Amino acid sequence: MWRAIASNALTMLVVGLFLMGGLILWGQSQYKAEGPLETAICLQVRSGSNMTRVSQELEDQGAISNATLFRMAADYTDRAQQLKAGSFLVREGASMEQIIAEITSSGASTCGSEIEYRIGVTRAQTRVRELNPATLEFDEIASFDALEEEAPETYTEKRNEADTRYRVSLAEGVTSWQVVEALKSFEALAGEVTEIPAEGMLAPDSYDIVAGQDRNDVLQAMQDKQQLRINAAWENRQDGLPLESPEEMLILASIIEKETGVPEERGQVASVFVNRLNQGMRLQTDPTVIYGVTKGQGTLGRGLRRSELNRPTPWNTYQIDGLPPTPIANPGLASLEAAVAPDDTSFVFFVADGTGGHAFAETLQEHNRNVAKWREIEAERNSGN
Repeated sequence: MWRAIASNALTMLVVGLFLMGGLILWGQSQYKAEGPLETAICLQVRSGSNMTRVSQELEDQGAISNATLFRMAADYTDRAQQLKAGSFLVREGASMEQIIAEITSSGASTCGSEIEYRIGVTRAQTRVRELNPATLEFDEIASFDALEEEAPETYTEKRNEADTRYRVSLAEGVTSWQVVEALKSFEALAGEVTEIPAEGMLAPDSYDIVAGQDRNDVLQAMQDKQQLRINAAWENRQDGLPLESPEEMLILASIIEKETGVPEERGQVASVFVNRLNQGMRLQTDPTVIYGVTKGQGTLGRGLRRSELNRPTPWNTYQIDGLPPTPIANPGLASLEAAVAPDDTSFVFFVADGTGGHAFAETLQEHNRNVAKWREIEAERNSGN
């Protein structure tokens, strides 16, 4: 009898282990399987929340099929205590494994509200944006000039939300003075800037920041990135360029940046200046003259006067030979690359063509015809005002 009881017990144990193994395998498959969510959502995890609350909210929103299984999986993988506060994007069909990783990894919000400080050539703009989970694109809900306009109520509300993300975006062609002045107006940042970084040494790009971050740290990140770009561009330069140092490359890149806003033209514009330098011709470019007038402190806001074109300054390339002594703005990566890899052309002239781009020429005669066309376009535009 005891032998039969032992045999039955062993059988029950085997069956139990088999069922438990099957249950574990099922749980693992559910953990990794595609989830039921049909449209992406933005999950807000508030400070002080826990995995029980979050799992129930996910089930209520149709992101997971079983809150208990989700919570058990978080415990089993030792992630339950790693829950981060913030707003997290849960994509369509996300598995439990992917959702747990999203809400327990970096803690950086991946959706919700974002305040972007945009530093442009003519204005510093603050934009309040909200990620639309359905389109995965940001919808702008408020915008204002940070230097001149009062902040709207929407901005204040988002500034008071703990999970709002922040970003500083720096446009190509802004000056270091403009960057510093704009950063001073961004109240999410802290710290006093006592020294303006060298012209040209701030990399136009987008930078994630956190509320209360020191302005000097943001400037340092911009300088570090620009130095890496300068090093890489100089390392990959073409042979035979009339540039003796990375500093001269940076100066030329800044001139290219200010001369054209058409990406496809950068190589041609670069070729004009390289050809002029090789032939001993003066660069004769208006943006350098403007920098000599403004020293990079804001925009000129009008056309150059004849007296300014005739007045010698270290940056007046109508009056000096070669390159000016410093960059005239902060060039982007594309302009740096154009400076060291210009198009192979014989162009030595260019003038606006009325489309936003330029007409290029190899001879003065051809250039004069292009100038005449441009003056006709200007006259027509002025007569329409």
